[in-house]
Amino acid sequence: MEKRYFSIAEVQKHTTVDSCWIIHDRRVYDVSTFIQRHPGGEQMIVQRAGRDVSRDMAGPPHRHSPNAQRWLQQYYIGDLEEEKEEFALKQQAVRERSAANRASNSVMDARCKSVDPDNDLVDWNKPLLWQVGHLREKYDEWVHQPVDRPIRLFYSDFVEACSKTAWYVVPLVWTPLVIFFSWYYYTELAEGKTLLFTSITSEYSIPVHKYCFPFLFLFGMFLWSLVEYLIHRYLFHMKPPASNYYLITLHFMLHGQHHKSPFDGSRLVFPPVPASLVVALFLAAFHFFAPGAVGKSIFVGGLCGYVIYDMIHYYLHYGSPKKGSYLYGLKAYHVKHHFEHQRLGFGITSQFWDYPFHTVIPEEIFEKSH
Repeated sequence: MEKRYFSIAEVQKHTTVDSCWIIHDRRVYDVSTFIQRHPGGEQMIVQRAGRDVSRDMAGPPHRHSPNAQRWLQQYYIGDLEEEKEEFALKQQAVRERSAANRASNSVMDARCKSVDPDNDLVDWNKPLLWQVGHLREKYDEWVHQPVDRPIRLFYSDFVEACSKTAWYVVPLVWTPLVIFFSWYYYTELAEGKTLLFTSITSEYSIPVHKYCFPFLFLFGMFLWSLVEYLIHRYLFHMKPPASNYYLITLHFMLHGQHHKSPFDGSRLVFPPVPASLVVALFLAAFHFFAPGAVGKSIFVGGLCGYVIYDMIHYYLHYGSPKKGSYLYGLKAYHVKHHFEHQRLGFGITSQFWDYPFHTVIPEEIFEKSH
């Protein structure tokens, strides 16, 4: 494809939300499709539209990570016109050096490959799920180099469709169930037949009043926040052995695909079909470990916590929270987790559990580079 060149006057014509161009290192980028996802809010980009953002990205105070720099390259559309002649000379020198290298080396070092989705370690024209296991020791680095393009996992159109979902499907499916189960378990507690045993022999027991339901519900939400953290850290961020094809494949299906393409809107929430199996498993566990409506009241609180978690997670990727708000801090924190500190910052709805588990992103690093 022939390289395009733009004058500064042409770039400065694109300064709106619908058509937003910026310059970085004398290269021109059309970031119109990205500004809504920008962790600092769309206004931070719109205010700089049509001009050079090199200094802004280098910081301080907002030094952008190498992954953010790499992410920008996906929106490249051409160079500034003033550099056309100089660029041609540089390209000629590169071609001459390449010819000299080919004369002395028959094999090119694989590490010199350009980061190009069309020439990646995987074939993007085929489902990725069956390919990633073959990356072996290259998988961990590859999966944490995010791209802005949709991912296909399965060959089957039906299975592929089941692996995706729009964000609004989650509250549509689960909110009515939260309301129904809340009413049902509250009514069950109101009958006064639910007893909490204080010994194995059931010799002593305490009746559980219906007014305990709100506290059991809130405890379930709190318990979910811990489950959310543990799943995210120990399951979603397990580091599969390079030699194990199946664990790499499992990791990519569960969470790796989200880190590879963090703005694939169809994969930001948990699809109802597999989610229903997990929900049923949790319901059975609570029914087994806690008597009657007590365990199920805790369960429905946890289910509500899950719905809130999925909605917040989607908003952290696509929303534009007001600067200084709680969600603004969460969004910046989560973006740091994706682009720079993948082994830290596992909290989604809050940073609470990151503190006792010592995985909080250090404040000085967070402030310096987000």
